[in-house]
Amino acid sequence: MEALLHLAQGELDQLLEEAEDFPQGEREHLDVLQRARGEKADLQWEGSAVYAWAATSRRFCDHGAVLLHPALRSQTFSPGKWIGFQPTSQGPATDWETDLGVIRILHTTRRAAATAMAEELSEVADAQGVVTVCSLFGDIGFTGPALTAADTAQPQLEYEAQWGTVTKLIGQRLPWWPDLLRRADVISQWSPGAPVTIAELLPEEEETTLREAVGPWRSFPEVRTALTDLANSLRNHRVDSVNRDIRIFGEHGTSPGGEPLLIAAHHPTEGYPLPRTDDRDLLTRGWQALASSQLFEAFEPLSIVMRRDATLLPFGARTEVSDHSPAARQWATQLRPCAPSALHAVLADDAQDVTFHMDFRTGTPVVRIRSTGRRAWIFLAPLQLPGKQAQLKSVILNDTVWVSTTDRRIHPAPCPPHDHLWWGYGGGDRPTEAAWVIAQLMDDLNAAVTLADHWSQAPKGLTNLLSRSHQPGTELSRSALECARAQQHKGTS
Repeated sequence: MEALLHLAQGELDQLLEEAEDFPQGEREHLDVLQRARGEKADLQWEGSAVYAWAATSRRFCDHGAVLLHPALRSQTFSPGKWIGFQPTSQGPATDWETDLGVIRILHTTRRAAATAMAEELSEVADAQGVVTVCSLFGDIGFTGPALTAADTAQPQLEYEAQWGTVTKLIGQRLPWWPDLLRRADVISQWSPGAPVTIAELLPEEEETTLREAVGPWRSFPEVRTALTDLANSLRNHRVDSVNRDIRIFGEHGTSPGGEPLLIAAHHPTEGYPLPRTDDRDLLTRGWQALASSQLFEAFEPLSIVMRRDATLLPFGARTEVSDHSPAARQWATQLRPCAPSALHAVLADDAQDVTFHMDFRTGTPVVRIRSTGRRAWIFLAPLQLPGKQAQLKSVILNDTVWVSTTDRRIHPAPCPPHDHLWWGYGGGDRPTEAAWVIAQLMDDLNAAVTLADHWSQAPKGLTNLLSRSHQPGTELSRSALECARAQQHKGTS
């Protein structure tokens, strides 16, 4: 720290006594042997905090962060000059000549980009005139988009800088590009006074995969529609993201009374949003055909839909249970081996030593893993249970909620995608999901269960019962469940 502040030997102790606002240091950690030898822990300071403090100190301001110098608040500066676009190792940048020297603005939110760029420049003669590198933080600061800065004189010490400060030094509105248009081919088109660039979004990898997958399925209109609809959905979502960024930063990205930032690029509006399909049943049939296919080309699209909108598949939540549990072993007797479908492959992922099965009564694809250290069943929970004449007989709590029926079968309880069934202590949360599913199945085993408003719909008595700690494999009889459900009508908790 003495080197940073240009202190002579012994001056640091005096500074610590006199400067009440000096950043607080922390004692270094000493191990047992060091403490046994009587060594004393030295104070250590976070370099960036000291660097920022120095800029606000009358004595040390010339050794502190360049863009925090107190003169920037009161001094008048000559208008800066745009030097040009710079393709750099840290992303697209624009350089500006100012009274302080060249300020390079990196149009990226990549972590530590400013430090990396400043370090790179510090190794070049005169740092190409660059005194400070700024990169975007991705949020809105007090005077505009939040900035992280690193000076070429102290490249390791990043600090927060103000958009308004850089604007003042440059003397004109700073250009800003929305995240998904923050590309070299777009930014390089800009210069002061140039019209706003209209730039198409580059398709993301998932969208490209879906559109390319249409080829093998051209003779299957339902599959073709399902693939195209999801691809269009992904593109529309990205366009909405650009428009949202522009709206938020355009409206709130400038301090009151300050110069608004310059939105330098927009996405074209013609042809957007891309058309979507309203027929949900048609989409589900298309994805069902892909799920049951054994073609390799169905694997990637199914992986994407599982991540993006699993509700398009006629299955519920992805579930993994141990094959040691009695409930899972009993359920396994109802399964039949089968040739793997594309959906089986998605469930198996990169697991080794797997076999493929099907619960034909519910249509559920199942993968069994028997590798060292991992013996489990992986499946997508059903959305509805079979058995027109059967009723719920009991519930078994083991990895998930299992339903034993009066026709001597056992099934994983229905659970919609993106939900989960659990019991026991939830750190303030309560297992209303499981309670509400069980309540619906008690009334109608074949109910197409929903978890909408489960927090208010779940019977209090069942919720209380499931909130207790139950040992794995605990079986709750129907009479116990009925008794618990009836408690809410008596006003008990």
